Amino acid sequence: MSATRKITDVFNYFLTRLKSRRRYKINRNFSDVKLNLGCGLAVHHGWINIDGSLNAFFGNLPSFFQRFIYKSTGASQYYTNDEYNKILKNNIFIHHDLSFGIPYSDATVDYIFSSHFLEHLFEKDAMNLLKECYRVLKPGGLIRISVPDLEYAVTLYNQNQKDQTLRDYFFNDDRENYFSRHKYMYDYEMMFVRLKRLGFQKINRCTYRSGSLPDCEFLDNRPRDSLFIEAKK
Repeated sequence: MSATRKITDVFNYFLTRLKSRRRYKINRNFSDVKLNLGCGLAVHHGWINIDGSLNAFFGNLPSFFQRFIYKSTGASQYYTNDEYNKILKNNIFIHHDLSFGIPYSDATVDYIFSSHFLEHLFEKDAMNLLKECYRVLKPGGLIRISVPDLEYAVTLYNQNQKDQTLRDYFFNDDRENYFSRHKYMYDYEMMFVRLKRLGFQKINRCTYRSGSLPDCEFLDNRPRDSLFIEAKK
């Protein structure tokens, strides 16, 4: 890991802990409160995007600073400087480590979306986060989760694509970013059982960009290897 990366990781570690107990009030300008958890920069207008990366922190800073720090972020691999600046400027970000829970009060949220985030948490931490989702959702509130589909990964493995499958899904060796590694995997039955145990109802497997969640046609990504599932409180 580079010295720059170590410095930024340490800075982010202490910054998220300083704000770990913060709770946010609901903005009454929103007809519905919609949270996008562990979003990175995959966001959509009208959603409150909560992420522990420094990109979310920079989203609340002036544009000139965002342009200055752009090259030091991993976003420079996927977005131009202008695209990066536009995403941060035109969307709502909350810089928060979700291992400390969701920074909202009980029964205040209408919709929750999370894409390709739970698999980066250890199973116990992922279940704690889903428990937090249940807590902050209003009665009848909806959650939509997308994770790499373990069943699909197994089919690739059985098709003699062993090395690539193991690298992509189970043993990612990104030495620069520990958090990019997958720590647990789920298929539909595994996710169903966990959601049911937490109290969620009407648990349904969905298809890509189709379901009851508003804006899922914009938020869903990676159709080939993803499991999409919705549930209500």
